[in-house]
Amino acid sequence: MIENEITEKIIGCAIEVHKHLGPGLLESAYEECLYYELINNGLDVKKQLALPLVYKEIKLDAGYRIDLLVENKVIVEIKSVDAIAEIHKAQLMTYMKLSNIRIGLLLNFNVLRLKDGIIRWIV
Repeated sequence: MIENEITEKIIGCAIEVHKHLGPGLLESAYEECLYYELINNGLDVKKQLALPLVYKEIKLDAGYRIDLLVENKVIVEIKSVDAIAEIHKAQLMTYMKLSNIRIGLLLNFNVLRLKDGIIRWIV
């Protein structure tokens, strides 16, 4: 499955979750529900995947975690905030760089229409 197909499925599943739950819940609730939808749609998903930080020749366990990694090709970072800030975008880009993943989705569920809370990033 190519990355565009994967991101389409992820967005479709996220819209389904948002339709049922609406805005205003914790990120962890959206993460669990989206994980459930993605698995039920036949996608390979890793949840809260540890992401080590390698600095020069040392590997640091800095506690970074990818919310969802789908098909080992797409990072999904979930937010439930008033507005996406530049730091949220920077976090996604950093996770993509550290993991060598070239496509990421930043999903903010705290919006009236989910399409207003989606940022797709390709490196």
